[in-house]
Amino acid sequence: MSKISGTKKENASVVVFGNSTSFSGILKFKETLRIQGKFKGTIEATGALVVDKGAVVEADHISVTSLIVYGTVIGSVKAVDKIDMFPGAEVRGDIKAAHLRIADGVQFEGQCSMIGVDKDVEIFSRPTEEIKAELQRF
Repeated sequence: MSKISGTKKENASVVVFGNSTSFSGILKFKETLRIQGKFKGTIEATGALVVDKGAVVEADHISVTSLIVYGTVIGSVKAVDKIDMFPGAEVRGDIKAAHLRIADGVQFEGQCSMIGVDKDVEIFSRPTEEIKAELQRF
């Protein structure tokens, strides 16, 4: 395992399936998984999934917090937060996400559904710094 540094998730760990790894079955994880090899099966996770360039993920169903694709993903995907597809990525299957970014040079075949994020916001109970930081993003 390695650590992500320089991000706001400073203490989050990343598990890497290297490019010589081939795995079949059901994957469940809570933090971040980076696939560089091949995977076939089902992914049910509360963490983020990163599919690197050259990696192939064939799944009947993928459910994650977020998905970042540089390689190939085949199958239906639901991401509670976001899906990012970068140049050279190939995604074949229906996707559902709250946020979606598809770069130029991506091959996408499927239907897309945008889902809402249920987020109750009580501005009077949040720290002022947090509200200011959120507003500055816009």
